[in-house]
Amino acid sequence: MDQKNLESAVRLRHELHAHPELSYQETWTKRHLMDFLRENTANLDIVDGGRYFYAAYRTGADRPTIAFRADFDALPMAETIDLPWGSRFEGVAHKCGHDGHAAALAGFALEVDQLGAENNIVFLFQHAEETGQGAREAVQALRDERVDEVYGWHNMSGIDLGTVYVKGGTTQFASKGMTIRLTGSPAHASQPEDGVNPSFAIAKLIDAIPELVSPEHNEGLVLCTIVQVDAGSQNFGIAASEGVLRLTIRAEKEAEMDRLQKALEDDARKMAAEQGMQAEFSFSDEFPETVNDATRADKVRRACEERGIPVKPLPAPYRASEDFGYYLKEVPGAYFYIGNGPDHPSVHTYEYDFRDENIEVGVEAFKALAMPLRVRTASCL
Repeated sequence: MDQKNLESAVRLRHELHAHPELSYQETWTKRHLMDFLRENTANLDIVDGGRYFYAAYRTGADRPTIAFRADFDALPMAETIDLPWGSRFEGVAHKCGHDGHAAALAGFALEVDQLGAENNIVFLFQHAEETGQGAREAVQALRDERVDEVYGWHNMSGIDLGTVYVKGGTTQFASKGMTIRLTGSPAHASQPEDGVNPSFAIAKLIDAIPELVSPEHNEGLVLCTIVQVDAGSQNFGIAASEGVLRLTIRAEKEAEMDRLQKALEDDARKMAAEQGMQAEFSFSDEFPETVNDATRADKVRRACEERGIPVKPLPAPYRASEDFGYYLKEVPGAYFYIGNGPDHPSVHTYEYDFRDENIEVGVEAFKALAMPLRVRTASCL
């Protein structure tokens, strides 16, 4: 990677880190990234998609189109470590490394702009990954540009520094937040039989979870995590009449997550009908399974090997979810991981900060996928 481009990308990463914005609030971040590309490139068409944007390097309608994606939202976490580029906003920080992802994609755009490429390249900068909403909206860019394949990556602690990890098939679980709200009727605490208390139904739902997620009934790993139980109020004279159970349902296979959801809904509706309650359901933070096309995953492996980038097989999918799965439902592609090192603090922790050295690894991996060796003049890692 050209040294000046690398320095520009690292500087950009620090600027993004200092100005973190939460999902659906990334106005400065988006504008700053767009301005960076306008000021530092000459051959890119920048397209504003509303909350997201993309830049396109065009070679002709007869050539394949490859998309590369980075996210740019931050987390509602405080910056507790002392960094020269630390967050300037209280309670918001880039603790997942999306600042590094976006800076690396921008650095890759500089390289393509200067070196050229044989194929059409789409650099997709996406909002709101943390809530699962961004890719669901930004997938429109793949349709508009008639993208043939799509790639992305995430930094990951616990695996070898600067090494690409990839596998075919599922790489991250599907998940969603599920809220079950049961409404009965109040009664004096001395005469609970006069009302309908949803607490007992909620207890039965909770008690049913271990059987629903049992390996005996599922092909892949299925998880149902209780995140909140709330019934009634702090009034000792009134029996509870409203109750809420909030869960995160998660599965290696999206179909099995959907089956778990249906089972919970069916049980809640049945008890509500039997006991004279109303049952309501709502969902948030919905993520599909992330399933790599085997051919494209192998392309990542071979491209990295040919360019001297360390690459290893990902041994198993991550339980955490990633909205890149929406893109992989639209076109074939692959999502891979670049290691922060076995002892680097994990993402979503206070001690974490993106490792700047992985910017070059990410750029070179994207270049290996997009640019034939004979048109590349910059040295690899």
